[in-house]
Amino acid sequence: MPFSYRSLEIPGVWVIEARRFRDERGFFEETYQQSDFAAHGIPATFAQDNHSYSVRGVLRGLHYQKEPKAQGKLVRALVGRIFDVAVDIRRQSPAFCHWIGVELSDDDGRMLYIPPGFAHGFCVLTDEAHVMYKATAEYAPDLDRGIRWDDPEIGIEWPVAQPIVSLKDAQLPLLRDVDNIL
Repeated sequence: MPFSYRSLEIPGVWVIEARRFRDERGFFEETYQQSDFAAHGIPATFAQDNHSYSVRGVLRGLHYQKEPKAQGKLVRALVGRIFDVAVDIRRQSPAFCHWIGVELSDDDGRMLYIPPGFAHGFCVLTDEAHVMYKATAEYAPDLDRGIRWDDPEIGIEWPVAQPIVSLKDAQLPLLRDVDNIL
């Protein structure tokens, strides 16, 4: 089995660790195997890969996409270290408005799987970070949505005191003002 799986407090969100095979040349790891993921209850078929580069202190998010193209994501840090966050925005969920934060870095094989129905964001903890994530649906600009990163109702404990946030992300609405969540 190339992966180990750890279910988190909110059902459907998983930390997945890839097995790394190291030797004097470096390492090799598989980062996704559809049959193994499906065998562990993660029925993800991915439609798009995204690569993000950011510097220390950058905070991206909280982003999501509405149905019919809501996105599940498989997130990993290729270079550097990030604090990755998933917020349950499914109104009927017992975990509605709850969040999970996981540190991902290039020196371990950990990834975070976030199913559709969650807003996603991360902040960079090292001088730079390259983040790669697979998405279960292609980007659809007309369905692209977000919630402000510092929404007090959600209360995410970000490990960056003065984050660098884009103008777009700074102007996102609070959860209570969003009428278009899942």
